[in-house]
Amino acid sequence: MYLESLHKIKSERDVLLMFYLSDRKGKDDKVKQKLFTRDFTLVVIRQIISLFGNAAIRFALPLYLLNRTGSSALYGTVTACAFLPAILLSPVGGIVADRVNKRNIMVVLDFFTAGIITVFSILLGAMNLVVLVTVTLMLLYGIAGAYQPSVQASIPVLVSRENFLAANSVVNIISSFSSLLGPVLGGILYSMYGLMPVLWLCIVCFFLSAVMELFIRIPFTKRDCTERMWEIVKQDFGESIRFIRKEEPVIGKGLLMICGINLFLSAMLTVGLPYIITEVLPLAPDLAKRLCGYAEGALAAGGLAGGICAGMFAKKLVIQKAGNLIIGCVVWVFPMGLSMMLFSSAMLHCVVMMVCCFFIMVCSTVFMVQMMAFVQTETPENLIGKVVAVMLTVSMCAQPLGNAMYGFLFEACRGFEYAVILFAGAVSLGIAVAARNVLKRLGVNIVE
Repeated sequence: MYLESLHKIKSERDVLLMFYLSDRKGKDDKVKQKLFTRDFTLVVIRQIISLFGNAAIRFALPLYLLNRTGSSALYGTVTACAFLPAILLSPVGGIVADRVNKRNIMVVLDFFTAGIITVFSILLGAMNLVVLVTVTLMLLYGIAGAYQPSVQASIPVLVSRENFLAANSVVNIISSFSSLLGPVLGGILYSMYGLMPVLWLCIVCFFLSAVMELFIRIPFTKRDCTERMWEIVKQDFGESIRFIRKEEPVIGKGLLMICGINLFLSAMLTVGLPYIITEVLPLAPDLAKRLCGYAEGALAAGGLAGGICAGMFAKKLVIQKAGNLIIGCVVWVFPMGLSMMLFSSAMLHCVVMMVCCFFIMVCSTVFMVQMMAFVQTETPENLIGKVVAVMLTVSMCAQPLGNAMYGFLFEACRGFEYAVILFAGAVSLGIAVAARNVLKRLGVNIVE
């Protein structure tokens, strides 16, 4: 009887233990599946502050130079030079992101950015404007190029695998929201009070962002390193290229599509929007600056809407249909060119540009969220930072060339700016159709 009682008690204890472990596992799974963990939430809040400052300063400095010189060729050349450090430092940022604590990278770079803008504000008026703006933009873009791989590589270690798409949507929404407020508020401040208040606001943003990052905990395992830095760069970059070419060639094809769109479409918008609104259309200078900020804001608003759409329809998004989104981007270019060709109203042109920019960014953002989630899902964790860095590097390579090309095209086609816009749309449409045919042949669903 005693043994039977002991056996009964043991059995009941085992059953209770089983239920306890089952309940504990369920709770752990719920915690694991939670998207907005403490650290991911801090990353999101920090993104709002930092990206707002980034958007404001990137809007104000080139526009200030364009307003002072009136040259689209100079504007395109300077913005092209600004992209070069980002291209060179993105691979380094990816390698560092996989080997150094990502939080420390974010903290150091945000403090450094605040320092750069402070130095610029001190030197403004004391040295050649073109040189000062060019060097400052090159430093800011270079920091952004080294910074972004750390943000993207931190997502897989902060959220569970099933939340990759949702997390990327959130990051894109935040980026677009900050990019929406940055140019709009920056344009208002710049038109009313000049450049200095914009600089002070950005310094505060980057300083607050760096302080907030000190409280983020990002899991990190230190890797033993005995090779020289050059050997590390060569090995890691080669490993990423090999993975893209042989194991996931679709990523390489996607990069070529993005390069083509950046060269012929993104660069046209980057150079064309501020030049046409502030220098071509017959608008009062202060009104033109504000409208330019609204146009940049329309791009960001489209990115925000695209990020929301990507999150809402995540379960229905398949990579095979992503090519339709690229075609959707391109289709909205043609109304801008036709409006300038057929009508004379400056305000009508601005409204059409804002509407078209909004829908261009909606389609573009949903496509980029799909591609990034696909890459994060298909790439081993130890390669994510490096592969993202290679993607950012290669995709940015076309931007400087495009900026310089459109700067000279708009300068050479004074009075016929609509022809440049229609040219960009026609070439981009051919690239988009080719991209759709490539993606249609894929058999991978990114949400599986």
